[in-house]
This record gives sequence, C-alpha cells and structure tokens, in this order.
Amino acid sequence: MPFPDSWETRFDARTRAALLMVLTLSVLTLVFLLLAFSHWSSDLILIGAVLLLLLGGVITTGDALDGLAKPDLVAVALLYIVGAGMADTGAMATLAERMLGKPKSSHDAVIRLMIPVAVCSAFMNNTPLVAMMIPVTADWAKKYGVPVSKLMMPLSFAAILGGCCTKIGTSTNLVVSGLMQDYVSKLTIPHRHFGQLEPTLGFLDVTWVGVPVALAGILFLSLFNRWLLPDRRPVIDMGEAKEYTVDMLVPDDSPLVGKTIEEAGLRHLPGVFLAEIARDERVIPAVSPQEVLRAGDRLSFVGIVDSVVDLRKIRGLAPATNQVNKIVTPTRDRLLVEAVVSNTSPLVGQTIRDGKFRTRYNAVVIAVARNGERIVKKIGDIELQPGDTLLIEAHPSFVEEQRRSRDFFLVSGIPDSNPPEHNRSWIALLIMGLLVVLMIVEQFKGEISQSLGLAKTLPIPAFVTLVLLAAGMMIATRCTTVTQARRSIDWETILSIAASLALGKALDKSGAAQAIGVWMNTVSVGNDWLALAVVYFVTLIVTELVTNNAAAAIMFPLAMNTAAASGMNPMPFVIVVMIGASCGFATPIGYQTNLMVYGPGGYKFSDYLRVGIPLDILVGIVTVIMTPLVYPLR
Repeated sequence: MPFPDSWETRFDARTRAALLMVLTLSVLTLVFLLLAFSHWSSDLILIGAVLLLLLGGVITTGDALDGLAKPDLVAVALLYIVGAGMADTGAMATLAERMLGKPKSSHDAVIRLMIPVAVCSAFMNNTPLVAMMIPVTADWAKKYGVPVSKLMMPLSFAAILGGCCTKIGTSTNLVVSGLMQDYVSKLTIPHRHFGQLEPTLGFLDVTWVGVPVALAGILFLSLFNRWLLPDRRPVIDMGEAKEYTVDMLVPDDSPLVGKTIEEAGLRHLPGVFLAEIARDERVIPAVSPQEVLRAGDRLSFVGIVDSVVDLRKIRGLAPATNQVNKIVTPTRDRLLVEAVVSNTSPLVGQTIRDGKFRTRYNAVVIAVARNGERIVKKIGDIELQPGDTLLIEAHPSFVEEQRRSRDFFLVSGIPDSNPPEHNRSWIALLIMGLLVVLMIVEQFKGEISQSLGLAKTLPIPAFVTLVLLAAGMMIATRCTTVTQARRSIDWETILSIAASLALGKALDKSGAAQAIGVWMNTVSVGNDWLALAVVYFVTLIVTELVTNNAAAAIMFPLAMNTAAASGMNPMPFVIVVMIGASCGFATPIGYQTNLMVYGPGGYKFSDYLRVGIPLDILVGIVTVIMTPLVYPLR
C-alpha cells in the first residue's frame, strides 16, 4: 500500500523517511519485547507486526505476502510431509539409532547430535537438513529421556556452523557468491586487490575460516550446554495418571532377538517400565538389564498411555494379542482410543473374550486400567467391571460411534497413535536417501559442470521440485496418508518465517539497515582490523534483525566500499560478510532454522539471548582473527 495520504501532505520527503525508520524500529522493538515476555505464539506476534508495518505504509501488500512464495519456505513445508513418511513407517527411529547412537547423558547427546549435523550441513543446505532432523531429534530425545530443549537449539546452531564451511552449505554463501560475481562484472576501480578478484567464490574459499569457526562453536556448546541450555521436561505424574499393563511379543523375525534389555533400549523408557517376561512356562520378574531377549518372549510393561503409544512404535515388538490382526480396518488407518466401561454396558461381568469385543465393535482391547491396580491376566481373560478404562485399537469412527453409546463413558482418541508401518520403512529410507543425494548433486552441479568444462549446469531438478517429488512419493507409496501429511505441517513455524522475511523487507525499505551501514563506515576509518571487525559485527546485528540473506544483500556493497575506500583486499570483507550474515544465534528471527526449532524446543526468547550472545561474540572473534591470516588485509 502507498504511504498514507495524510502523511504525504503533512510532511516533506526527508521527514517521512525518518518517520518510517522510527516506526519500523519501534515495531521491531515491540516484537522483541513480546517474544521475550509474553506467552503469545511467535506467528501471532510476527504477523501482527507485519500488519502494523503494512498499515503504516512501510511495506506493500506484496512485500507482506512475498515470504509465503519463497521457494525455501515451500520446501520446508513439503519436508514436513517427507518427515511424516519417515515417522509413520518407523524409519525415523531407525535413522536416529544408526546415526546418533545411544547417549549416556544430555551432555553426550548434544555432542553426538552436533558433529554429524555440522558435517552434513557443509554439503547440503542447512534449512532442509534441520527440517528433516527435527522429528528425528525429538524421537531420539524422547526415547533416551533427554530434554528436547537441550537438543533443538544445538541442532540449529550446528547446521548454521557447518554451513559456513563450504560455498554450498547455506543459501547465504550462495547469495554472497552471486553478489560478488555481479560486483566483479561491473568493476571499474583501478586497484590491484580488486583487479585480482575471481569472478565467483571457489567451493573451499570460505572453508579455511569456516572450519575453525565451526569447531569453536561446537566446542563452546559441548562444554557449556549444561549451564546455558534450558532443561524443560514434560511433567509425568505417575501417581495420578492411569497405569496400563500392556503385553508385547518378540516375534521370531524381530531385530531385538539376541539383544539384552539394555541394548534393545527397553530399560529407561520414559513413563513405562518392564515388569516381567513370560518365557515358555516360566515368568522372569525384576528383569535384569542384561537379560537376553528370545523369540516368543512375552514382555509385560506397566505405564501411562503416552508411553504405551511410544512402546507400540518400537521396531521388533508386536501386540501380544493376535486379535489385532483380525480387525477389518487396515493397520495404518487405526488409532488408540481410551474408553471407560459404563455400568449399563453389556460387557460388565464378562471376560473380554466371552463378550466378543472384537466382533461387537471391530476393535481390540490392548490394555485395561483399574484404579491403579495391576491386573495380572491375559487380556482375553480379564473380567470387566464398571469404571474400567480400556485402551482400544480401532478405526477413528469408533470414537464418534461410541461417544453417544451407553456402553462407554468418556470415549476419546489418542493423537498420533497410529501403529507404524514398519514393512514400508525401507521405502521411506530409500526416498529420503535419494532426496539427500540429489539435493547434494543439485548444489554441486555448478562445480561439477565447471570442472567438466560444460557450458551449462547439469539438468538436475531444482531443489523445491526434488522435495515436492519426495513428498509425493511418500504419499503415493503409502508411507504416509494425505490426512497425516496435512497434519504434519507446522503452520506456526511456516507463518513465522514468512512474517520474519516481511520484517526484513521493512528494515531494508525504511532505510534503517543502510543507516547502520553508514555509521559503520564512519567508525572504522583508519584501522584495518577495526574496519574488518566493524563490518563483521554490524553484519551480525543486521542479521539478527533482518534475517540472513537480506543482511548479506544489504552489507555486501557497504563492505566493498569500506575496502575500496581504505585500499584493502576485499576478500577478507567478503568472508566476514558471508559468515556474519549466517551466524546469527542471539534471536530466533535471525536465521530461519532458529525459528524452526523455537516451537519444538519449547524455547523462550531469552533462551536465545543467553546462549546466542556469547556464541555470537566467540564466533566473531575467531572470524576476525582467522580471516586476515588466510586473506591478508593488504
């Protein structure tokens, strides 16, 4: 929308520009305060800020909505669907187990997570990497009782740090490379350093500075994560929650056969414990963690309903009752339901078997809870009483059909309780593997074409197309359903990222970011190291306020002007802009991976300040020290 008419007639151009800048900075300050001190969701706060800037005439409607059409944002939304396919088949848990192993503590978990993520991020764009790793990390943390708040921020930071190690590690590096190519093509400055500039950045030009930066960042988080990262665990009240006794079977072809209880990961499951094992004609109580599992073992677990849901997703365990296999509904369309037996139910006084529960309801009772009492009987032999809470596997229609029935009270479905399709996990892993390989090749295609002397890049589909194909294949191969695909997309994160891009546009159009750059040139005159340091830290500040790619576009010409005015080598300034525009750790809106983990990690704005400010300072010091050693200032 245009500048408000009343403002056009009341103020001159210079005053209007100043008012726009003040309005933009005021709105941004309000955003930070609300994110830090209010309980409102991040998308609501950011969208509200965009609306204020729109009404104030700082941005147009196109600017406000432009972020929703960004290819990277569309790809992130589609990657949630790819993740749903991985989760619904159990492939996610397999991937986490193979790649991350078994942590001994939350401190160990941070190290195990950051190193492989940083290495992967050096060779593929960090945004899709984080999108794929969020559900993997969440499941892994839950399995081993590690607070997810200890891992989500290191996941984002490791991806950012790893992305600084190569030209293709982050979109910011590619943006700076493109800006440099455009700058060199128009270069008319008769200076020896500028005359020696290559037309584009090489694949490893940033590596010699990026690797020390990444190592310093990972070392810092490895040493201080226990004090800096919040420890927020979900409250599990075993005293008041209903406890179910669930029997699970170890099938003949189970991958758990021959493993100990400890090795199988069945010892420290949150909210549930292994009470006993029935083997042949004997019962093993107080099961030792070194007990070796055998085919045909019947494992009795006691725990709350959320833990039972997790238990049923473990590969290698199957429900002990064969009635589950006789339900007409396909496995992937079922869910778990809690229902309380009413005093008018025809099932009262009968065993589950005699009451023909499966035939009557096309559903199967998995477990029974009775006032905290442990029922030591097989499911079919339990005689039901009024008030018994049944855990049932059924079609979603069971909830609506029985909610008005006199047979049950309080019928409710349990979200995300669909049994995983383990037999399709290899398909999901294959799709994911192909996606990762093609994404790496897509980013390398310019380098490959150049090395082969080809005039054009290889005909690899664009990044968004690859992710769209992968998401479509997950649905087509029934690794996930259309319903699950829709539910899997985290719309709060998507809308927050789109809104943060609009805020960056406002800072650019209002002139606030350029004003910071002009101040930078004034401060740094006369001292080479100071000039480099100022360029880095101003780029960092703009990144924390504007987002990474916008910061790179704003700061690159200002950095080149600083180098030219002082007669310095421009390459150190290219490197510090590249790293400074990527390494924003102190705010969730500075880099979109930070915003992606904001909700899943259960973070507050202050968490980013506590961890990010010292990390920003450390990375800045390493960058400013290392860059002139690799690329001399003169």
